Amino acid sequence: MLNHVVMMKFKSAVSEADIDGLEQMFDDLPNKIVEIHMYEFGRDILHTERSYDFALVSLFANQDALQRYQEHPAHLQVVSR
Repeated sequence: MLNHVVMMKFKSAVSEADIDGLEQMFDDLPNKIVEIHMYEFGRDILHTERSYDFALVSLFANQDALQRYQEHPAHLQVVSR
């Protein structure tokens, strides 16, 4: 199994509505991409200088499954946002 971890810092122009939309897109990915075994994400709750604004952790069977996920059109749509 392979864990994939992504941590994000948003630009100041990103609104709460933008983040809500991003969360909705992330929430729907496991319904569209069969390679995802586990998918968790969320916003920062500590709000320290070192904190990231958002993070996600996903689990894949192997590197090939991760590659298919990264190339999947639904994932690319989220990335472009």
